[in-house]
Amino acid sequence: MTLWLKGPDFCEEGRMPWPIQDVNTIRREFVTKALLQDASLAALCREFGISRKTGYKWRARALAEGLVGLGEHSRRPRNSPTELPETTVCRLIQLKLRHAHWGPKKISQLYGRQSAEVPSVSSVHRVLARAGLVHQRRRRRAPEPTRISVGAVAHAPNQVWTVDFKGWWQLGNQQRCEPLTVRDAFSKFVLAVRSVPAANTASVRAEFERLFEAYGLPQVIKSDNGAPFASAAAPLGLSRLSAWWVALGIELDRSRPAHPQDNAAHERLHRELASQVQPDLASQQAAFDPWREEFNWVRPHEALAGRSPGEVYRKSSRPVPPAPLGLDYGKGFFLRKVSANGTIRWHGLHLMISTTLAGWPLGLRYQDADHLEVWFAHLRLGHIELSTATFLRGASPTKQAALIA
Repeated sequence: MTLWLKGPDFCEEGRMPWPIQDVNTIRREFVTKALLQDASLAALCREFGISRKTGYKWRARALAEGLVGLGEHSRRPRNSPTELPETTVCRLIQLKLRHAHWGPKKISQLYGRQSAEVPSVSSVHRVLARAGLVHQRRRRRAPEPTRISVGAVAHAPNQVWTVDFKGWWQLGNQQRCEPLTVRDAFSKFVLAVRSVPAANTASVRAEFERLFEAYGLPQVIKSDNGAPFASAAAPLGLSRLSAWWVALGIELDRSRPAHPQDNAAHERLHRELASQVQPDLASQQAAFDPWREEFNWVRPHEALAGRSPGEVYRKSSRPVPPAPLGLDYGKGFFLRKVSANGTIRWHGLHLMISTTLAGWPLGLRYQDADHLEVWFAHLRLGHIELSTATFLRGASPTKQAALIA
């Protein structure tokens, strides 16, 4: 019995290593046998473990080029239809050397003034890069916007509501259907599956006004970082919608960007909705209401020991406060209202805050002689350096906006 060992080609019974042959030696041996008058090419291909196509190729190459032709040939194409002529390449390099600070686009345009056939900008870039005349710019990573995250866990109804937009359907009449979904995290109760007119602040706020009147206020609303729930350009990512939530005394909890698993239960709700509901052309909402009714009051839920969400959910004891909302910052704060253009006035200075907070009163207090803290409700937005009149968002050391005196 012969056993092969791992590693060098030794056999257990023999004392000598197996002969090692390179590919060219094997090819020569094959061709030598294949050129015999009575040779069977099919049998030789089986013996050497190659395809007939390969066998015919080796034999044809040996007849045309001799044994020297059995070596590996270059796989590079003999010609390329997109390859630029050598004169064009030389001219492009000359232009770049004369104008070292110009990019491929300008070099291409300059070349076009002298020639009828102008290479594409990508071709010019490729030529200059091969010649080592292109310097790659180091892209600055955009700082991650400040994200409000409290890591809220629901232990009772209305402690945490989750909200999101279901990915849109395209209906038979080419209309988009992108329902807004709101859910109680503890009881799994679906508070809303609403086909809103648009995914904007006005439409979503109108729906939440209806929900707050019907069910009361939650303690926390969990969402992603997209509009209209958040704004990347505003302090702490506050949008007009989420600023209204904060003013009502609701805490915000946002998932990590590009991490839908942070709101996995809500994503699972969307999958069930997509698989079980087809929006009706006549009335999109008419397709959602029966599904929500069955989900809340009929369907047993494993996480609720077989009970339906409607058996567990109870309305919130927190009513909607009367309008207009008043924000009381307490002793030691100076109140300043954010104007329509997103600024506040402070001793003759116009300090830029954010247009998303337009109309809301902010609380300002001295941190020390040179720094003024800025608060919105229970959130500390950042501080103002009075010596440079620059607004700093959150704890970021980067100056965000030069303020107008």
